[in-house]
Amino acid sequence: MSAPLAPAPLAIDFGTSNSAAAMLAGGKVQRLAIEPGAETLPTAVFFPEDRSAMRIGLAAAEALIAGDEGRYMRALKSVLGTPLFHEARPIGGKRRTLAEIVTAFLAELKTRAEADAGTRFDRVLSGRPVHFHSADPVRDAAAEADLRGCYEAAGFREVGFRFEPEAAALAASADARADALGLIVDIGGGTSDFSVFRAAPGGIEILASHGIRLGGTDFDHAVSMAHAMPLLGLGGELRRSLGEGLLPVPKAIYVDLSTWAMIPFLYTRETERAVADMERHAVDAPAMGRLGHVIGARLGHELAFAVEAGKIAANGGGAAARIEMDRIERGLGAPITAGSLNAALAPYREPLRMAIYETLMLAQARPDRIGAVVLVGGSSLMGLIEAEARAVCPGAALRRSEAFTAVVDGLALATADI
Repeated sequence: MSAPLAPAPLAIDFGTSNSAAAMLAGGKVQRLAIEPGAETLPTAVFFPEDRSAMRIGLAAAEALIAGDEGRYMRALKSVLGTPLFHEARPIGGKRRTLAEIVTAFLAELKTRAEADAGTRFDRVLSGRPVHFHSADPVRDAAAEADLRGCYEAAGFREVGFRFEPEAAALAASADARADALGLIVDIGGGTSDFSVFRAAPGGIEILASHGIRLGGTDFDHAVSMAHAMPLLGLGGELRRSLGEGLLPVPKAIYVDLSTWAMIPFLYTRETERAVADMERHAVDAPAMGRLGHVIGARLGHELAFAVEAGKIAANGGGAAARIEMDRIERGLGAPITAGSLNAALAPYREPLRMAIYETLMLAQARPDRIGAVVLVGGSSLMGLIEAEARAVCPGAALRRSEAFTAVVDGLALATADI
């Protein structure tokens, strides 16, 4: 006999880096174990080369680390609303679109949530960034339509959306002083989102929300380009095939190699031929040889994980950290310090600060009226986020919410009104 339908929708925070699910039970938020022993799971998939079942979450990362043959993919959310999302490519022994992969991921998440809840869900309330794509309403609408289509294909009959920072504000309202203004600063893997809210008896009032396409994967990209990619030949020179003089090494391959969503699409014969040609003409042949090894051995994601780990270590502000690149070459590594991290991320400070100011302007709220700034999202743990929030609202109390579950908690609370 099939499980009964749940009276309220399933709440899903489908994130660029991590995902979570929850439901409202007896008026309280119940987070669901969609990963064994955990309330969140990495938004990642792995397709074994032998065409066996797709793996998601930690199992996907473990397959990659173990060196299993197959295709690992992460940051799938970042390609919503782009033509790439619907292009069929050979993945895991068959041609698939990213839309089909996201659908399969959401279907598995639904199955796991239903198993933990003991009930069947046919409605979902999903979080979404304020803007999937900055200043591009057409692509923004396409991204939501793409995600809605995936939810429907995964088995949900009704699909609703709520802005992620507004959900986080709902989760934070229990600790807010009545009539006080609060600012949500939600920094995820792919977007930065902001909401100004006023706490009120029995709920909150959202005064304004705003967002930009900038997040943790962009931070990883900048750190990689500044620290790791020079060891693979970025910034070097190539000898001309004909004539004298030198040419700069093209950046395109390095840009994709340091972008989580693009790494899987570098493993083509076209890329291999381009890198082989650069190896033949490189002034720094050993560095370019490392790039060839990364592409040939498909080590792009291992390198990205190493960059991410180095970023996190340097953000701690302690002793000098290091991006470990032993998988590429024994003993290879890129030093990274708090100073070099700040230098790499410096270009993002102004966009973040301006986005906060824009949110306050939309809310018609002066910075000195904000009583509390609530930091949400895994990437809000970066030091520059706290620094920029304090710079705009120096008099506000700074609070850290549940970094990885505040949004899904708020979404679950919001299902009471559906």
